[in-house]
Order: sequence, then structure tokens, then C-alpha cells
Amino acid sequence: MSRPQQITVLGATGSIGLSTLDVIARHPTRYQVFALSGFTRLSELLALCVRHTPRFAVVPQASAARTLQDDLRAAGLSTRVLVGEDGLCQVASDPEVDAVMAAIVGAAGLRPTLAAVEAGKKILLANKEALVMSGALFMQAVRKSGSVLLPIDSEHNAIFQCMPQDFARGLGAVGVRRILLTASGGPFRQTPMAELAHVTPDQACAHPNWSMGRKISVDSASMMNKGLELIEACWLFDARPSQVEVVIHPQSVIHSLVDYIDGSVLAQLGNPDMRTPIANALAWPERIDSGVAPLDLFAIARLDFQAPDEERFPCLRLARQAAEAGNSAPAMLNAANEVAVAAFLDGRVRYPEIASIIEEVLNLEPVVVVEDLEAVFTADAKARVLAGQWLSRHGR
Repeated sequence: MSRPQQITVLGATGSIGLSTLDVIARHPTRYQVFALSGFTRLSELLALCVRHTPRFAVVPQASAARTLQDDLRAAGLSTRVLVGEDGLCQVASDPEVDAVMAAIVGAAGLRPTLAAVEAGKKILLANKEALVMSGALFMQAVRKSGSVLLPIDSEHNAIFQCMPQDFARGLGAVGVRRILLTASGGPFRQTPMAELAHVTPDQACAHPNWSMGRKISVDSASMMNKGLELIEACWLFDARPSQVEVVIHPQSVIHSLVDYIDGSVLAQLGNPDMRTPIANALAWPERIDSGVAPLDLFAIARLDFQAPDEERFPCLRLARQAAEAGNSAPAMLNAANEVAVAAFLDGRVRYPEIASIIEEVLNLEPVVVVEDLEAVFTADAKARVLAGQWLSRHGR
């Protein structure tokens, strides 16, 4: 029997990371944890290290690293603790690593994910911001290194499963007319518009179907998450924004669909549990048990669909505009959204002001051609400054 595949999990203490570790633990002869990273939940990271005994753990600061290293020694573990972005890049590109789960939220995940790509690893991509920010550069690096890129977002994984194997030849060449990207509509799908100014962060984070981190939950409520996924889908499947249509599907059972020119529409269905796409990507092109219960269509009984209202969800409109503009626009969109969502979670801005901040940033900063990674981070930094200026100007 061949050795177990060595897996690095970036963002191990988040919901995707924990689901990944659950799937890995179900197949101990097939997978082994090589490295884990965590950001603020260091006690949880320690517990994960005790359970999975990785070779490395990565934390953001030296002081946290010293504390974790002492705790690991006290637990009798030989896990070595690394620090910061350099540590993340090291465990993402180590020669012994077979696959990397890229599940760090936001712009912070871009460099380590690219390090894994450049090292030719199998990439399980949950960090959509990496593609949103640097799409052309990212995909160029994938082609150059021969890295295998597999999407983890339930929607993109569904599309991947419904596409023909040779979809890289282009949608038209393989008979695909459009991609139908499903969205739950989040907790505010039916909330009266007048009440949106008064919703709380806890209400925004109360997703009806999925268990996610707070930032992603707010993005789902505003449908910015779907906007970022639209941009990601364009890069993953070489599609134009006009070829990607968002469909609200409240049950979150159909995870996305692919519409073919002969009238066939292929859909991937399943219970709303991230272990399904994680298991699909881990084992691809094979299938393994994920621990997810079988789908009970009789219990679901009905499947509903509706078009998104861009007055209710202006972030979706802004994301589509950024996708069409390309170059630096998606990076600016993402950065402004990160600042705005953080301010909303801190209670400094109202929910509708998230879109107001993003729109102002996109209107103030011209789109520039992105030819290297530094241009991406320059656009990201400028957008963060402009978003911060909006907050200062409004006394937030």
C-alpha cells in the first residue's frame, strides 16, 4: 500500500478546515495531516494538533508560537510551530506535501495559496479571494506549474462535477451555454427593505442553511459572496460574466447547474454540508465516504427558484460590474468589502452601508492593468485606504 497522502490545511480552525479534518479522519490509511494553521483560535489549534499530530503548525505571531510550542511539548508532541506568512508558504510548498486545503479567509490567503500552486501541489481551493484578486496571474501560475486546481465552494464544485472533462477547451467548444450559480438568498431574502438598516451582525450571521464563519456569513447575507463566486467561476471555467447567471434557490439542495446548447441542464444535488465537496476534491477522480447523510427528496418535497433583486442585493450588482471591468477592479471590490464587513461586525456601520462603502471605493479609484502580484496588492491597499476614509468621514 502506498503512503498516505500528506495534507496541509490552511485555516484549520474555521468551518472548512474542521470539515476537512473530519473527512481526513474517516480515511486514516489514505490521508495524513502534514500541517495545520490557525489565526486567533489557538486553544482550538492546540486541540487539533493533539488529535491529528501534524508535523507543523503555523500561527501569525511569535508570541503565540512560543506559547503553542510550549503547550505542544507539554502534551508530548513533536509538532514544530512556524510563524506568519513565511510559515504558511513553507507548509504549503513543502516537497512532502501532496495537497493543500486553501481555506484562509480573505486576501491573507493569496500568497500561501500561490506558493502551493507554484510548487505544483494539488490545490483544494476554498479561498475564493485568491482567484478574485489575482485571477489571470493565478491561472497562469496553475498552467505553468501543472498544479491541479479543484474548487471547494459547493457551487463551483457542483459546476466542476457537471462539466465535461475537457471543459478547459472553452465553454462553446464543449457545448455549454451558461453556468447557473445557485444562492440561498441568505437570512434577508424576504426581510422588508425598510428593516435592513436595523439588522444586527448576529442576524446577518444566522444563515438559514449553512454553518460558516461570521465574515462569510455576512457576505452571504449581502450576496457579495455570490458576487465573488461569479468572478471565481469566470476564472475557473474560462467563462464571461454574461455566461454566469445567479439563481436564488432557498433550499440549498441544488448547488449549481450547467446549461448545454442541446437543452440539457445538469445539476448537482446534495445536503448542504461542505464535507461533500471536500471529499469530492480530496479523492478526485475517485469517490470516498464524506460522512454526509443521503439526500431525502421526499422530505424536501419542493425546490424553489427566483431571480435576485439587485435593489435588495446591490453587492451582487457591484461584483458583476467588477467582473466585467476586470484587471484591478475585483481586488478593489474584495478589499473594500473586507473593510466594510469588519466595520459592520464591529457595530460601526449599518448593514446597507456595506454596499455604499464598496460602491464609493470603486467609483473613486480607476481600474488599472494588473501585470504582477505587486499591482494586485497595490490595488488592495488603495481600496482599503479609501474605505477607511469613508469610515473616518462618517465618524465611524
